[in-house]
Amino acid sequence: MVTGDERIMAESPRGSTDQAGATATDASSPEPFLRITEIFHSIQGESTWVGAPCTFVRLTGCPLRCVWCDTEYSFHGGERMTLAQVVERVQEIGCPVVEITGGEPLVHRNAFLLADQLLEDGFTVLVETSGAMDISPLDPRIHVIMDLKCPGSGESAKNRWENLEHLDGRDELKFVLADRTDYEWARGVIRERGLEARVREGSLRAILLSPVWDGLDRQELAEWILEDGLEVRFQTQLHKHIWDPQRKGV
Repeated sequence: MVTGDERIMAESPRGSTDQAGATATDASSPEPFLRITEIFHSIQGESTWVGAPCTFVRLTGCPLRCVWCDTEYSFHGGERMTLAQVVERVQEIGCPVVEITGGEPLVHRNAFLLADQLLEDGFTVLVETSGAMDISPLDPRIHVIMDLKCPGSGESAKNRWENLEHLDGRDELKFVLADRTDYEWARGVIRERGLEARVREGSLRAILLSPVWDGLDRQELAEWILEDGLEVRFQTQLHKHIWDPQRKGV
């Protein structure tokens, strides 16, 4: 959970906002810190970065409860680490691409500071986040992978639609689909908000449609996309094809 001392006011690199990365401190630890579920090196399983080696920093905690969530183990616990310790571990692994994920990483104010520090150290930084949190404080050099919540998640009411205005040519928009209703909802959002045109003009990197693992039939989804002529990318979770789908740290 985010405590009161983890919130400050700041100007946003992507636009004005009342949220930004803060410095969390207390009497026993004067350095900024985060709660970390895991830090691991793996193959990127999703997004346009799929297949690329990547270091993942998974933060602990999430205010959403998507019914199909596959990382519930990140909701609680975690190890308290200073930002310096996190960066040191990432440097030890040595992969030039780093993804900050969760849970929901942007519920933690110091996630913004961590992203900035990794950028300054020369890493390519990806942030995977829900559509529920304000992305505007993120540095524009960051590659945002935003998971807009469909009705089947049970959390679509929490989508922050103004986030779409802050996505740019580095950023990707993902829809995780549980059923045909989710697909039709996503198709409507894509068309009504002109998202395909944004990809063509370069103000959005990609639109991703992904079936819930062991849920929506992959062949059906592929055929719906083709029938409707959607200018999107079909994706599955590659890491679950490589390793046991229940395995952590991959």
